Amino acid sequence: MNFLDPKTYKTIFRVATGIIMLDFFLNIIWLPIAVHNTYGFQSAEFVFTQTYNETGAPPVWNWMLSFYVTAGVLVGFEASGHISEETKDASITAARGIFSSAVASGLLGFPIVILFLFCTPSLDTLYSFDAPQPFVNLYAMTMGRGGHVFMNVICILGLIFNTTVAGVASSRLIWAVARDGVLPFSGWISAVSGNKEPRNAVAVMLAVAALLLCTILPSPVAFQSLVSAAGVPTIMAYALICFGRVFITPHQFQNARFSLGRWSRPLTAISLVWNLYLASILFSPIEFPVSADTFNYSPVIFGAITIFGIVTWWITPEERWLPSARLGKIREIEEEMARNKIVPGQEHN
Repeated sequence: MNFLDPKTYKTIFRVATGIIMLDFFLNIIWLPIAVHNTYGFQSAEFVFTQTYNETGAPPVWNWMLSFYVTAGVLVGFEASGHISEETKDASITAARGIFSSAVASGLLGFPIVILFLFCTPSLDTLYSFDAPQPFVNLYAMTMGRGGHVFMNVICILGLIFNTTVAGVASSRLIWAVARDGVLPFSGWISAVSGNKEPRNAVAVMLAVAALLLCTILPSPVAFQSLVSAAGVPTIMAYALICFGRVFITPHQFQNARFSLGRWSRPLTAISLVWNLYLASILFSPIEFPVSADTFNYSPVIFGAITIFGIVTWWITPEERWLPSARLGKIREIEEEMARNKIVPGQEHN
């Protein structure tokens, strides 16, 4: 579906949104009713106060590891920014899309996590599930044969459409990096079709994703580490941007068409702490004591790539990887910013 034309993709976006929202409302309406009619809800004490240490980690770290999976709720909300070059009035539309996506993810994600905890069966029953995806068994226990088949079909369609929509943002990001000459074969990857679509970037994205998926065959641990490592760069990128805005450029970029105003700096500081916290969790093993089979290789992967990036940046002149035309435009922007520099203390939010 990622190779379809933009007009068709508009319909796909709407269908995907509809299916994902249908899945959401079925889970917050039908699932609680089904749980009430079968084994019943967990107590508020179980949901909000009880902890179970199945990791072997110290108690505090065991509690922190509860964010290992739920951290993904607030990742990927910046997708609309990756397609801003194809967005009308992007300085407003893309910014609003990023902001509204983050707010919606938080407002919808938090209550449904709490709801799922209330709907969870006993831990002995939960651990007895033999399906890779526990919701398959959960729906079967509560909704019966026909209901659980219907819910799983909705979930599968939602995942397919969600992956397709995420592919739009990923392919545009690959295209943008290739356009600047950073990737091998950048000229071919950054080529666009007659409809101005980055079809080659889409092909590269799908090929790399398929190869990464194949790593689960020889080693589930390696695949889990790759998945964890894939989330960390995004979260660390969030943290790096927040760090720069709080400590390096707190009084610059004041003329954005979409701004949080005086709330920008305190909210950015909160985001910095939150993302560093999530990164530390995703770097952690989830089983202790740590062995070769339980070691989380994501910090090794992330560290190696970071060192490679720093060394490459240090030894490679910027003219080698950034086209001269774009480099000249950046120089013009820097000179314009220097001419219009605001005196500290006279900024406006």
